[in-house]
Amino acid sequence: MSKQVIHTENAPAAIGPYSQAVRAGNTVYLSGQIPLVPETMEVISEDIVEQTTQVFKNLQAVCQAAGGSLENVVKFNIFMTDLSNFATVNEVMMQFVKQPYPARAAMGVRALPKGVQVEIEGIMVLED
Repeated sequence: MSKQVIHTENAPAAIGPYSQAVRAGNTVYLSGQIPLVPETMEVISEDIVEQTTQVFKNLQAVCQAAGGSLENVVKFNIFMTDLSNFATVNEVMMQFVKQPYPARAAMGVRALPKGVQVEIEGIMVLED
């Protein structure tokens, strides 16, 4: 099975040796997105709502570049530096993802790249 690298200018460029996403068959593995504004590659703000919103916009752009949408995501992994933001992240997520919700894990971590508060990665499955 071959793999296809997914790239879009509508999401932040990779800041390391990885791709924004990789498609293998009908499955697309979405790399972790942090709240960088694609045009400036700067963190959108210190606000957790704005950061989470930007992360979902970035994920949405990568999903679209791969031929899907956030509705096709079957699993999210959410990393937060402060788990007291759990409810806030949930509220923002529900603005972007509707029922039936994907599977998900949420983890507290000590630190994330560029000092951000949230990073989200996912797995998307496209229709045949």
